[in-house]
Amino acid sequence: MKGRGTAQLREIDRWEDGVGWLAYPDETMQRASHAVRVDGDVWVFDPVDAPGVDDLLAEFGDVAGVVIGLDRHKRDAAAIANRHEVPVYVASWMTGVADKLDANVERFGGTLSDSGFKTFRIVDRTFPPWQEVGFYHDELRTLVVPETVGSVGYFCAPGERLGVHPMLRPFPPRQTLTGFDPERLLVGHGAGVTEDAGDALREALLNARKNLPGAYVRAFKSMLTN
Repeated sequence: MKGRGTAQLREIDRWEDGVGWLAYPDETMQRASHAVRVDGDVWVFDPVDAPGVDDLLAEFGDVAGVVIGLDRHKRDAAAIANRHEVPVYVASWMTGVADKLDANVERFGGTLSDSGFKTFRIVDRTFPPWQEVGFYHDELRTLVVPETVGSVGYFCAPGERLGVHPMLRPFPPRQTLTGFDPERLLVGHGAGVTEDAGDALREALLNARKNLPGAYVRAFKSMLTN
């Protein structure tokens, strides 16, 4: 499911104030990383490292911080943060992450430092363990959802452009996400949604259970072929 060997950078989601990339474009998981510029500072979300990442980030400004949005998304956050001499930012309520990072760690609450991103809990449960924080920037109308929704094939039922994670489909966290109407939705797996993102998010949450059989069949087939 995860790419191995030498990483090869491929851009996704480029826009005026940010860019996304895949470090292993051919992997099934399609682990997506994102950088967003706010007032000349660059905030990097859940990154997977690859040759050329630093040059890509430099196009947008100086890195102010590297952010982990899911307890399982340690990825290469520490390595990139250390290269840029900035902290790794972890939600104050997220446990079991900071002590696994070989980097300076800063905690955040309802806002992500001075980035302008408001933060909110998407999922916080102990079994199965899942701690996920979302980020929304009003001025940029940009929503970052690390795991709950994605555009990669094994998230989506046939006909869906955005789907709820297979483990959350039976009980999708609608209350925490339906109040947003972003222009741009950046996800942790697959390319983001840059057209009618609010509608895509609402449809994904509304149809999560109805489309569950088709999504599970598609996810199962994806696992069999990898």
